[in-house]
Amino acid sequence: MKQHIDTAPVWEVYRQDCECPMCLLYGKSEAANVGYFLGESVMEPSQRIEVNQKGFCAGHFKQMYDAGNRLGLALITHTYMKETMKKLGDIAVQARDAAASEAGKPIFKRFGGSKGAGFQEPVGALKGIEDSCLVCERIRENMERYMYTLLYMYRHEPEFPELFAKSKGMCLSHYAQALEMAPKHLSGDVLKRFVDTLTELETKSFERLEGEIEWFTSKFDYRNQDKPWGNSRDAVKRSVNKLCRQVIED
Repeated sequence: MKQHIDTAPVWEVYRQDCECPMCLLYGKSEAANVGYFLGESVMEPSQRIEVNQKGFCAGHFKQMYDAGNRLGLALITHTYMKETMKKLGDIAVQARDAAASEAGKPIFKRFGGSKGAGFQEPVGALKGIEDSCLVCERIRENMERYMYTLLYMYRHEPEFPELFAKSKGMCLSHYAQALEMAPKHLSGDVLKRFVDTLTELETKSFERLEGEIEWFTSKFDYRNQDKPWGNSRDAVKRSVNKLCRQVIED
């Protein structure tokens, strides 16, 4: 079958034996974006402006640091830090004003649900800086496109539903995303068949993993030392990745 450039990545991951093919696409998207922001985008003014505004989460900052390109990371971190310092100046003013307001309240108004209400704005601004991540944003956009492509293929590629039905389902994160997007792009019998298939795959997959991780724990009983491991040696890793998206790499 002739594959389109948009559908080829989905065909590729669904031909692999894994707990969540969409997690493989997530990993590829994450690696590509981390590499991009450490590489060619460093010298692009438009990208530097966007990085300065949004920055990166702790996890992706660590991935960039571990990638070893310290100069590239230093360049984007320096300008991001300068932009953050401007925001911190405004937050400091808000925090001081809130403290002055709180300190000036009569004692009977310093208790209850309104206590410290003036600090919500500066605290919210700080959390907004911490939670903002350009890599996470790009990955979300990519995964929405991949999930749309999967649903499109399920409806229009005659061979894909059979391959999909042979998979091991998805992690909980991508399972939720699939159920959220399915009624927006599928309808009628196709929607019902997709949801029926996916929910059955999830149920069977979790039942299988539960048995494998139980056997993993049972292998530490001396009475089972000589019994075969079966598929349980990496059951902990696969179970965690099934529950949380692929957070433990191979």
